[in-house]
Amino acid sequence: MRLLLHSCCAPCSAAVIENLLAEGLRPTLFYFNPNIYPSEEYNLRKAECSHYARLLDLDFIDGDYDHAAWRGQMTGLEKEPERGRRCLACFKLRLAVTASVAAARGFDTIATTLSSSRWKDLKQINEAGACAVAPYEGMNFLARNWRKGGLSERRRILIRENLFYNQTYCGCEFSRRDP
Repeated sequence: MRLLLHSCCAPCSAAVIENLLAEGLRPTLFYFNPNIYPSEEYNLRKAECSHYARLLDLDFIDGDYDHAAWRGQMTGLEKEPERGRRCLACFKLRLAVTASVAAARGFDTIATTLSSSRWKDLKQINEAGACAVAPYEGMNFLARNWRKGGLSERRRILIRENLFYNQTYCGCEFSRRDP
């Protein structure tokens, strides 16, 4: 299996990557998160994720950051609640691009670290993943609940051990809560 792992951030990715490596899978990380706002937040998360990939000697693919295009795709969904239609649209967009990059680079499987977050709806993530791979014959979406089996606790430990910057919102400007 050649796995392209959509990575939303280092804190969400660490336990997932550790689990995959323990299973004998060596993922390539794909950082594609045009939803993150502002750009300083995006760059901070990307740098941390890229640094972690280098520490583990994993390949890292940097996706394009076009927040304006993402925002255009979310028109009319700005007032949606967390886990609402906007989140599903965002997941579909990000995983469709992941599948496209996977197909172009010879990967046969995609997965996402989004499913490690307790703030995300697993049903939406799995729907988005299934939609993303549908156009590509032979491509699979590895649907996992990376919150179970001790992975949530392992995530907390890895955040502390690695001194990860641990954000307080998903990245989307509509979920941001200013103090």
